[in-house]
Amino acid sequence: MDLAVRRHFADLPHGQVHYAACGDPAAPPVLLLHQTPRSWLEYAQVLPVLGTRLRAIAMDTVGFGDSAPLAGPASIEGWARAAVGLLDALGLDRAHVVGHHTGGVIAVELGAVHGQRVRSLVLSSTPYTNEPFRVARAQRPPIDAVEASPDGDHLTELWRKRQGFYPQGRPDLLQAFVLDALKVRGDVEGGHRAVARYEMEGKVSRLHVPTLIVHAPDDPFASPHTAEWQHLLPQAQVASVAGGMVPLPDQLPQAFAQVVLDFLEGQA
Repeated sequence: MDLAVRRHFADLPHGQVHYAACGDPAAPPVLLLHQTPRSWLEYAQVLPVLGTRLRAIAMDTVGFGDSAPLAGPASIEGWARAAVGLLDALGLDRAHVVGHHTGGVIAVELGAVHGQRVRSLVLSSTPYTNEPFRVARAQRPPIDAVEASPDGDHLTELWRKRQGFYPQGRPDLLQAFVLDALKVRGDVEGGHRAVARYEMEGKVSRLHVPTLIVHAPDDPFASPHTAEWQHLLPQAQVASVAGGMVPLPDQLPQAFAQVVLDFLEGQA
């Protein structure tokens, strides 16, 4: 089987969307959605593992990576509609959907509003964005925003803001983050603001597909939300990836891919 990762563009009404794919085109499809402000590269090493059994597709969220942005403010709803547009462009009626951090929030919107297009959900390190979450987020400083400086010190600041949430001895992961952050069209903080505005309370009750909650124990942003998700979705399965931190998919790609594959094989 050819497990090469191949990159493509799809033409959507707003512009081109970039995605990478791996696996048999006839296999059940799984759509992978990345965190902010990353790109499909977050799943570069996950794709070949999933591609052994599935048609794995990792898209650049519109406005990130090489995907053209939508007009107007960034929003979870708009990003989900663009993901549906990609499924349409690829001729896919339904797909499994995997989302990490912001990608998980987009996945919730897909499952709740476009549920007929979703076979199952994998919510990895996904926050539950209710009113207390929105209030708390509004009181916190920006996550990734840095002010550009003529001598380039802002690049070091961007690195250091994330360093404590990444594993020691893995500068490759931080470098991948910085490179993706520099490619964002416009506001690097726009994705975080979109999450902070998203009203998830009315959406969760509309999730009626098999769901896996992936827990990264060493992710201080998302780990506390696992208990909330277990309460909200008592029928969901839970898988914990030991040592998992903020960059889970490219930090531990084999372990991440395996828990996803184990779950999806039961739904295919």
